[in-house]
Amino acid sequence: MPGTDDTDRTKQLAITLVDAYVRKDRDLLDSTLADIGDDTDTTVSELKVFGSFLSRRVQETGVVWKPADSREAVASTVADMLPPEVEFAVITVWEAYSVGEEEAAERFTNGDPAIYLHMLAAFSAAIGQAVYKPAELISTLRIATGGAD
Repeated sequence: MPGTDDTDRTKQLAITLVDAYVRKDRDLLDSTLADIGDDTDTTVSELKVFGSFLSRRVQETGVVWKPADSREAVASTVADMLPPEVEFAVITVWEAYSVGEEEAAERFTNGDPAIYLHMLAAFSAAIGQAVYKPAELISTLRIATGGAD
């Protein structure tokens, strides 16, 4: 099947990006971003799937998770992981994005797709840890994407 290797690679990179935030591992974050390279759009797409999946999972478990909680969690997750200007951009974009202001969020990125990578990976790491232990979260994402554990 054409593209299967690329799809699997993108899923693995997205999981690794979430894992870097879960572990607060800057070196892993930097190396994963370098590996993503020009595959930003497909990785962002995969991270959106993770965010939706984990948001539903939180709802199913009954954990209370409000937009204010997500803003605080994303800010906490990216803290000390990114240069200050990127950290500020990620938090600002997430604040707009989390309340449905997608046009404003797009303007705040200044055309930098990496902001979405950070934002969605940080959100997935934060919301995922509301219902899973760190190792369980990464394992669950691997299982959910059809990858090996």
